[in-house]
Amino acid sequence: MKIFITGISGFLSINLVRHLFKKGYQQIAGIDLVDFTYPERDEITFFQGDIRDPEAVKRCMEGADIVIHTAAALPLYSPEEIYSTDVEGTQILLDQAFKFGVKRFIHISSTAVYGVPDHHPLYENDEMIGVGPYGEAKIAAEQKCLEYRDKGRCISILRPKSFVGPERLGVFAIFYEWASQGKNFPMIGSGNNKYQLLDVEDLCQAIYSCMTLDETLVNDTFNIGAAEFTTMKQDYQAVLDAAGFKKRIVPFPAKPVILILKMLEALKLSPLYPWIYETAAKDSFVSIEKAQKTLGFRPQYSNQDAMLRNYQWYLKNKDGFTKGSGVTHRVPWKQQALKLVKIFF
Repeated sequence: MKIFITGISGFLSINLVRHLFKKGYQQIAGIDLVDFTYPERDEITFFQGDIRDPEAVKRCMEGADIVIHTAAALPLYSPEEIYSTDVEGTQILLDQAFKFGVKRFIHISSTAVYGVPDHHPLYENDEMIGVGPYGEAKIAAEQKCLEYRDKGRCISILRPKSFVGPERLGVFAIFYEWASQGKNFPMIGSGNNKYQLLDVEDLCQAIYSCMTLDETLVNDTFNIGAAEFTTMKQDYQAVLDAAGFKKRIVPFPAKPVILILKMLEALKLSPLYPWIYETAAKDSFVSIEKAQKTLGFRPQYSNQDAMLRNYQWYLKNKDGFTKGSGVTHRVPWKQQALKLVKIFF
C-alpha cells in the first residue's frame, strides 16, 4: 500500500512517517515546498513542490492508495497564501486523488473552524465560525472535502487541537526557551481557563485508525484532543517545575495585554497573531467522545505529558536549531519585542 502525505516535511508529518514505519508501512511518498531534511530521507520518496501546482501534484501522487493531507499555510502567512494553499490546494489534491482512484483521503483540519465559541465542550455538529483568514480557509477546505464525500468518496476529516511533541517548535519554542533559561513566564489572563492540547503521537494514532478501520466508520468528521487536561496555568507550570529553577507562571489582566499585543503586531514587533492572544485566556476544549466511540481513540498523553515530552526534546536538540523567521512549526519563532520583555522575568 502506498501512502502519500502532503506537507511531508512538517512537524506532524515526520512524526506520522515514523509512526507508519513502526506499523510496517514501507511505501511512503510526499510533497512539500520545504526540503525533507530528516534522517529518513532515503526511506521515503520525496517530491519538492507546491500543492497549488496541478502538474506537480499529478506527477507525484500517481499510485497512491491513501492520501493524508497535512499541508497548510499557517496564520502568519498572508491571507492570499492561506487561501490559495488551504482552499485551492485542497481542491487540486481532491481532484487529482480521485482521478487516480485513491481509496481514502484523510484531511487534517483544525478546531479553529469553531472560532471563539460561547460554550464547551465543542461537538462536531457545532456551528463553524472561523476567526481570520486561517479559520475561514479551514472551513472552506472542509466544504471541498464534503463535496467529494457527497459523491461517494471516503474522506475522513480530523479536527485536532493544537498539538505538540518531538520536532514541534514555533510559538512553543518561545515558552521552552524562557523555561530553560530560568525565567518566570507571563500568562494572558488568570490562567484558570481550561485549554486542551494534544500529543502528536495521539494524533498519528487517530490518522492510522482512519487508514485502517472500515470505511463506513471513518467516512466522517472527528474532534481529536487530549482526554486529560487541567487549567492552562497548571499545565504550563509543569514545564517550569521540570526546568528546575523554581519559577512561576505570572498572570496578567487579559484586556490590557491583548491591547499591547495588538499594537506590537501592527508594528510587526510581535510573533503572536490574534488566534493565539485572543483565545489564550478563554476556555478551549472539544468533546472527543465521537472519536473514542467510533475510532477507538484512546489518547496516551495528558496536556502535561505532551508538553513535557516536547520540552525534553527541545532541551536535547536546541543547540542545533536553525534560526528561522517564524512562520512554521519547524523553527523557533523570532521573539522580537518579547525578547526585551523577557529581561523583566
